[in-house]
Amino acid sequence: MDLKIKDVAKLLNVSEETVRRWLAEGTIPAYRLNHQVRFSREEIQNWMMNSRMNRSQEEPSAQKISLSDEKAEALISNRMGTQAYSLFRALYKGSVLHEIAASSKEKVIEEAVQIIAKNLSLDANVLTELLLDREQLMPTGLNHGVAVPHPRDFLLQKPFDVVTVVYPREPIEYGSLDGQKVHTLFFLFAASDKSHLHLLAKLAHFTRQEKTLAFLKQKPEKNELLDYVKAWEATLRPSVDASASV
Repeated sequence: MDLKIKDVAKLLNVSEETVRRWLAEGTIPAYRLNHQVRFSREEIQNWMMNSRMNRSQEEPSAQKISLSDEKAEALISNRMGTQAYSLFRALYKGSVLHEIAASSKEKVIEEAVQIIAKNLSLDANVLTELLLDREQLMPTGLNHGVAVPHPRDFLLQKPFDVVTVVYPREPIEYGSLDGQKVHTLFFLFAASDKSHLHLLAKLAHFTRQEKTLAFLKQKPEKNELLDYVKAWEATLRPSVDASASV
């Protein structure tokens, strides 16, 4: 799906001037079509996922485009408003699945989707295929043992977003950039492009905290996780004009 500058600005809740500045700095992925700048929605999603990754753990030769920590935080703050507690609400609608016994990424996804699809009244085979197709295109593993499986070109036909957390019995190989095995998976299903990108950015930000990572390794129950996420989101404050500083 080709996006224009105005489309990206609307999705990310920043000004068109900010998007043009990112283009000039070479910090946002784009291409030219008939001499006009265009963006791939999928590349923007990947960019958001990688926005909080620790650059020191990336290969020096890796051609990655990412936001600085300050810009990522400003972008999340700028999008707060009605998105306050959005991760808490999405987790509340989802489930927390413990002790998934499968030992590979594909099998963990297949096993988890059998439960997730039933809860969402979706076809498990179709949903599994969508998720695995996304993984083949590019693994959804963040650094530090966390992954965010999500389908491409698919929106949840419901008035809310859903995030389901899955803890494999043992950490699994996932193809993450830092090479670490994954101990926690956040399955993300969004109802709109804006909420999808917002939740990706928020999850990347959330799982960058050392305290959070230690907490997730304890495989907390749903109520414990909800309390933790709600307290964390309460610390986020909308900026007066974050788009001007990004």
